[in-house]
Amino acid sequence: MNKSWLIKPFLNDEYPQAAYGKGIYLYDTEGNEYLDGSSGAVTAGIGHGVLEIADVMKEQAEKVSFVYRSQFTNEPAEKLAAKLKEWAPGDVNWSFFVNSGSEAAETALKVAIQYWQEKGKKTKTKVLSRWMSYHGITLGALSMSGHLGRRERFSTLLEDFPVLEPPYCYRCPFNRTFPECSLHCASELETAIRRVGAENIAAFIAEPVIGAAGAAIVPPDGYYQAVMDICRRNDILFIADEVMSGIGRCGSRFAIEHWGVTPDIIVLGKGLGAGYAPIAAAMISDRVMEPIFKGSGLIMSGHTYSANPQSAAVALEVLEYMEVHKLVEKAKENGVYMKERLRELQQKYPIIGDVRGRGMLTGVEFVSNIFNKLPFSREVHVSRTIIDRAMKNGLIVYPASAGADGLNGDAVIIAPPLVIKKEEIDKLAAIFEATVKEVQDELQLLGFFSSVG
Repeated sequence: MNKSWLIKPFLNDEYPQAAYGKGIYLYDTEGNEYLDGSSGAVTAGIGHGVLEIADVMKEQAEKVSFVYRSQFTNEPAEKLAAKLKEWAPGDVNWSFFVNSGSEAAETALKVAIQYWQEKGKKTKTKVLSRWMSYHGITLGALSMSGHLGRRERFSTLLEDFPVLEPPYCYRCPFNRTFPECSLHCASELETAIRRVGAENIAAFIAEPVIGAAGAAIVPPDGYYQAVMDICRRNDILFIADEVMSGIGRCGSRFAIEHWGVTPDIIVLGKGLGAGYAPIAAAMISDRVMEPIFKGSGLIMSGHTYSANPQSAAVALEVLEYMEVHKLVEKAKENGVYMKERLRELQQKYPIIGDVRGRGMLTGVEFVSNIFNKLPFSREVHVSRTIIDRAMKNGLIVYPASAGADGLNGDAVIIAPPLVIKKEEIDKLAAIFEATVKEVQDELQLLGFFSSVG
């Protein structure tokens, strides 16, 4: 291949060139097969090479692929908004379409602030968030993110929105144990609100299941009910960032449904287009839309490709494909099976400190000492070694942060397409086991790991 002028994630690395995909597999130009154990970036929810999607793309392209949202509406976008209204909980009925999760999170931030402006409460401009969170790479979304590794280069440009410890039961920041802790991690939100002042706070944003910043951390029962109660009592909106956890990934249409809570705004991305087209959405409740309708009558946000018919047609077909093939239900059932298989490995390999997650979003955290949960030194690069070795073995897994500070720890996310079958989960587990064994043995030889404490 001639010299590449493409900027890749690691500039000095070489990457295989993808040729095609089918189902849960990807193939490179050398003929190597990779089981896509992470749906790319937890995106390709319905798998690769789905012909129904290709047919819709062709059909829509032959009609019209682009119209500008301030000049026209279009049938695919209208139908997609109506379909998402059916999918979403409670009164979260309105969709603002953008191109990426970062844009959707930033739109949610703007809508939350505008809501209070329309109600005459113009001091409510801050958005509280948690450490060990990730809401996007644009400056507004990154300001809401508590991902230290992604904040550090740009910290002087960012707002100090992260204030709350994560609900990280494996490494409780307060050294407590659920349920005796009385959900201290949730009640800390009230303390943060008092410090900042409810009169200055527009919203609280959280990922229902923490993704890349924490490797599928699942809060305990009652957590979001407590958070929602605190937000309501303090007149603060609750934004659920479902970019990674939504669209069936966690065994329900939206992960927040596991806690029986209806947010004011829901942020979607990744699985909405399932990797076939760039599309994301900020879904907004009737409650939040009402004063905007009565006031300015417009939401001050938007992008050139917002609600374009090509991407909207694709996303609509993705949702309909999921309904026909019952992929939400399969994610719930097979997610339990996948977690069981990975926990079997946890019993065999003490380098695996924790296996957690919900549905088909699972995190595996690695430790150098299982007895005291001691993380590896950052210089050992355990996560990257696992990821690189897994790929050589024909399995793709996704990097994630872990550890008490969200920086000094190692983890990966395993989140295959929702179409995966149990026998394919067995194959995934077998490749992952071979990878973990190789890396654990090598670390033991190098003196970085001991299984005896």
